[in-house]
Amino acid sequence: MAGIGFVLRRLAKQDNLTGLAQAYTHSALAATGPWLFTVIALGVISAISGRTLDLDSVLNFRGIIIYNFCFSLVLTSPVFMVATRYLADSIYAKDVSDAPGLLIGSLLICYAFGFPLAIWFYGFHLDLPAETMFLAILNFSLVCAVWLVSIFLTALKDYMSITNAFGIGMLLAFILSAIFARPYGDTGMLAGFTMGIVYILGGLVARIFVEYPYAFKKPFNILPYFYRYWQVALGGLFYNMAVWVDKWVMWFSPQSETLSNGLVMYPNYDSAMFLAYLTIVPSMAIFIFSIETTFFEEYLKFYRDIQNKATYKKIERNHQGMVAVIFGSARNFIVLQGSVCLLAIFMAPQIFDLLRINYLQLGIFRYGVLGALFHVLSMFLLILLSYFDNRRDTLLIQFMFFAMNGIFTYASMQFGFEYYGYGYFLSSALTFVISGVVIARYVMRLPYHTFITTNSSLR
Repeated sequence: MAGIGFVLRRLAKQDNLTGLAQAYTHSALAATGPWLFTVIALGVISAISGRTLDLDSVLNFRGIIIYNFCFSLVLTSPVFMVATRYLADSIYAKDVSDAPGLLIGSLLICYAFGFPLAIWFYGFHLDLPAETMFLAILNFSLVCAVWLVSIFLTALKDYMSITNAFGIGMLLAFILSAIFARPYGDTGMLAGFTMGIVYILGGLVARIFVEYPYAFKKPFNILPYFYRYWQVALGGLFYNMAVWVDKWVMWFSPQSETLSNGLVMYPNYDSAMFLAYLTIVPSMAIFIFSIETTFFEEYLKFYRDIQNKATYKKIERNHQGMVAVIFGSARNFIVLQGSVCLLAIFMAPQIFDLLRINYLQLGIFRYGVLGALFHVLSMFLLILLSYFDNRRDTLLIQFMFFAMNGIFTYASMQFGFEYYGYGYFLSSALTFVISGVVIARYVMRLPYHTFITTNSSLR
């Protein structure tokens, strides 16, 4: 991610507010493009279509998109985590000629597992019209591809292509869904939304092949990486399951609904949580644009000086510089995200009035905002921990987040409606504390870990 961060930082150095605003916008889309597109598009399309369609059709459309968004992310996560590591190693080795093959091969692996499940689920488990079933499976396949394409985005330097693809694709999804909604109902909305994703995917893939103009070769070179980096694959699976497990549990709460198309959901919980997640967008942009790039500079200095046989005194000075950057950035980040969190909590009634949201979601939203605060903080700590290739601890934290979110959400559900959302908040907070302790202990002994515990020649 630091790659595009350096490019955006140069954009922000223009002596005007426009350059700064553009840098933050591009950074937000590079970091959260697929997720941000889905959340905003769902909200706007549902609001527009809700004026002309019955609530049942709108919920059916939202249900299919949420299920596709959710399960495509979980199913593809082991593949795109390992593919990310493969691409990173290729960039480090200055040989990215395998990139086109990596993209196609990773996509084929995902489809080998995901496509049969999508066909079974929409074709046999649910009772859907043929055209809706086809569009749902197509939509699932496209979203899987978007997740995989996203690993290449922050390696691209052409941030305008990323922004244009998501921006125009989102606009197309809005317009086409609204046009098709009246004559074709939820099937028309799904068709319009899918066309928007087609544009996004086409634009991003075209840009990737321009950036990596190499022949298609060795599509399955990634397979040995799954054995070598099994902790990365498993960690990606646990982490993305952790993000969704509280929704899965709440889909079986007493207030959950079975839609006419057969999907089980709890719309009030899902909507409140999606809205709460929007509060982390500024922090995601700041992280790529500023914090990660600053840390990466110190990170490179530390390891390059070791490779160049620097003195211990210089290594220790670089170590202290990295520690200072991590703790200083953490302090600033907590202040930023904490301020956004408090503002969202205090302004929640006004936000709900403006967006005409059911007040039953207010308590869930506030717990969700608090949970998102600690969630994004722990996520960035895990990213920093991954820089040091501490796969064992990273995997352990990701599994603990998954287990705690599932268990605490189920427990909070037993206490009643007023505690809905508390499980996610508590599990996120504990994950942040655990992540902070682990990375603090590791970073404070970084020279020892560099020369002893991670030194392959000593194994």
